[in-house]
Amino acid sequence: MGKYKKLEKKLGVEFDDTDLLEQALTHPSYAMDNKCSDNQRLEFLGDAVLQLCVSDVLYRRYPNLHEGQMTRRRAALVCEANLAKAARELQLGDWLRLGHGEETLGGRRKPSILADAMEAVIAAIYRDSGYKSACAFINRIMDDYEAAETDTRDAKSRLQEAMQQNGGSGPVYEIIDESGPPNARIFTARVLRENGEEIGRGRGTRKQWAEEAAAEQALTVISKKP
Repeated sequence: MGKYKKLEKKLGVEFDDTDLLEQALTHPSYAMDNKCSDNQRLEFLGDAVLQLCVSDVLYRRYPNLHEGQMTRRRAALVCEANLAKAARELQLGDWLRLGHGEETLGGRRKPSILADAMEAVIAAIYRDSGYKSACAFINRIMDDYEAAETDTRDAKSRLQEAMQQNGGSGPVYEIIDESGPPNARIFTARVLRENGEEIGRGRGTRKQWAEEAAAEQALTVISKKP
């Protein structure tokens, strides 16, 4: 029995080329540590396949929705939170190949990593068995296409808007620490108000991810404090 048979059963897909599935599960941190291909190119392709499939379903299923309504509904369906939720239901995190640093930071539970892996898996299915199979998989994970229309922006965008309401200044980000070996760096970021008050910290294996984590914490802080 192949090492991915249990996962294939959960996905409802049998791969002819399991190397594609393995690549889809390979986070950049693992690829950097082990000198192999990561899942970013597949993620790029999977995003396009996902957008097309969801757009087609919405177009056919909801003939009375106008363009803006379909756009918002599609955004809610393909957003990070929804894809991460589907990934958790499939226990995809258990199969991810992560570098040591990302493993230490709990990468198997991070919504961004789970969502990216889901898009990469969609691309792997598309490459292995075609668009029809990829759409059948997407249809299974979309929970009957009934996602509510929600705010799908990333944490930094939401924090920027929240802090600039009523004429306020936007957030300021600083990278305050770097640790670990060169191939497994861990960054710590903080986010400040214009007056220098720190309102959030976060860690990540990329500076951008550390800033996102800091923004998430800051959103919680400012929701409780003027």
